[in-house]
Amino acid sequence: MSNGKTTAKIRLFVEHPLAQGQSVPLDRDQAHYLFGVMRLASGDGVLLFNGRDGEFLANVEDAGKRGGSLICAERTRPLQPPPDLWLLFAPIKKARTDFIVEKAAEMGAARICPVQTDFTNSERIRRDRLQAHAVEAAEQCGGTFVPDVTDLTRLSAMLDQWPSDRRLMFCDEERAGEGLGLRDAAPGPWAILIGPEGGFSAGERTRLAAMPQAVPVSLGPRILRADTAAVAAITVWQQALGDWR
Repeated sequence: MSNGKTTAKIRLFVEHPLAQGQSVPLDRDQAHYLFGVMRLASGDGVLLFNGRDGEFLANVEDAGKRGGSLICAERTRPLQPPPDLWLLFAPIKKARTDFIVEKAAEMGAARICPVQTDFTNSERIRRDRLQAHAVEAAEQCGGTFVPDVTDLTRLSAMLDQWPSDRRLMFCDEERAGEGLGLRDAAPGPWAILIGPEGGFSAGERTRLAAMPQAVPVSLGPRILRADTAAVAAITVWQQALGDWR
């Protein structure tokens, strides 16, 4: 039976608890992927993670057409949770929204929150599909944590319940060319807010300016598209306050 990490080239997210000697059942889709698409057989290795217990090397115990099971051999990596960072963004076109979710999962967001602003063009999302994109990103980039993708929520409603201890990095395109604004900021619970393609409304700007937790920042001398801004904002936050330092 294979028991080396080098023999496992496939990573799979599962909901089941993971521990040495733990048997992990597979649903029909997982079994089809592993045994029908990837052609794994009894004894072959798979790297499993569930977002809680770290990464485990598991071996195929039962390879069935409609199901099957794996058995955990050893833990290969501990859980590596990201910083306490939320990403709030206004959904845009489907492919670009998918891109934002995928990159946020890869780059270390702990929660991904689509928000409906006054100028948001998209009024609905499929949360389950976006969550699946976050899972796929973690599978492909070696992550052991999967951020939760929340339901679409009105920005005003979220700000009504905003935690007093969570700072909000407000990416304001009207500040293009000014300094970043994080020089004197301290680590801790944070969120990043990316606006829609049409920018923030006057009412939203007034409300954000009045919030003691809000920190308006510039992302450089150029106005960025929303998907580019999300990547840029996470990058500068991670370098200044996150786990890239």
